[in-house]
Amino acid sequence: MKFGIECLLESASLRAQLRGRRAALLAHPASVTGDLTHSLDALAAVGGIDLRAAFGPQHGLRGDKQDNMIESPDFHDPVHRIPVFSLYGEVRRPSPAMLDTFDVLLVDLQDLGCRIYTFITTLRYVLEAAAAAGKSVWVLDRPNPAGRPVEGLTLRDGWESFVGAGAMPMRHGLTMGEMGHWFVRALKLPLEYRVVPMTDWQPAAAPGFGWPLGERCWVNPSPNAPNLAMARCYAGAVMIEGTTLSEGRGTTRPLELFGAPDLDAGALITTMHDLAPHWLKGCRLRNCWFEPTFHKHAGTLCAGVQVHVDGDSYRHGLFQPWRVHALAFKALRRLQPDYPLWRDFPYEYDRDRLAIDLINGSALLREWVDDATATPGDLDSLARPDERAWLESRRDLLLYPDP
Repeated sequence: MKFGIECLLESASLRAQLRGRRAALLAHPASVTGDLTHSLDALAAVGGIDLRAAFGPQHGLRGDKQDNMIESPDFHDPVHRIPVFSLYGEVRRPSPAMLDTFDVLLVDLQDLGCRIYTFITTLRYVLEAAAAAGKSVWVLDRPNPAGRPVEGLTLRDGWESFVGAGAMPMRHGLTMGEMGHWFVRALKLPLEYRVVPMTDWQPAAAPGFGWPLGERCWVNPSPNAPNLAMARCYAGAVMIEGTTLSEGRGTTRPLELFGAPDLDAGALITTMHDLAPHWLKGCRLRNCWFEPTFHKHAGTLCAGVQVHVDGDSYRHGLFQPWRVHALAFKALRRLQPDYPLWRDFPYEYDRDRLAIDLINGSALLREWVDDATATPGDLDSLARPDERAWLESRRDLLLYPDP
């Protein structure tokens, strides 16, 4: 198969449509071709593209920043002699001066298929800015490694943020190109928007179920996205960022495991199975120990749970990462009702709302966890209508229908 960047590089007719127009590139470390050439270098070398600027999202064009809320500066690329603007520094949206550098913005970002992953918010912001300034946006499409499944509550009105780009569920099942079409439609944006699609992407095909496993190398799109297993878990594991539990940052398996020094991991797993065994189909849970080298509980031995989605127990259509991790919170409340679970700190610079609520796009998940009488069926009753509505609304946006 070929990603959008390769389709552009190999198509003289596509590149001809950029002739006489100044181009810029929005990219990050995973913006590479099949031979691992960075897209910035590949576009500069192909000829016929007037590359005037580059942009980097959260964590930077080259992946220089490890944690959240660590900003990247603007700089001048010494090889290509163009400015590189940060969209996670002094600004989150391109300024008029930045917009003046190009006519067409090429977006080549590897996403993880989760609403909270900030690259889709950056896509929304550049689409809005481009529409206001009369600029064009082309998305060079890439796979959604989490595949097509949809899960989670829809973000509620008034809960938009840098980790909540719009009214979609946590796991949206779209590629970046398809997501761009959704933003253009939902926000009624008047701009030239196009997708350079992939060829031969088969999101239902085993064993990758969205990622061309064995065909393409995995490059971290952000520092704590080290492999496909993390991408599969992320739509649930990201909620742990809003808790006092470690999400595994500072270990070699970030966002695949979670824990704390005062956790009884074995009892937690047992309680999860007692409460909702049907939510745990598709993965395997293992109690483990780990010691983060940085971040929460750094230097302290933690009892933990690892969510395994890389063995013969993995069932792509049955795995529900959002429910798995919600169930872990519910089980912990059952075992230790007074556990100080919710972390109160500024999350993505929002100081007025709890991080767990900002992550989920409402207080509904937290309220379900904290209500001792609420059952797994109650959460299903909240989420299922949202999931069905999203599946229907995205139907005409899919550029890669299953065979």
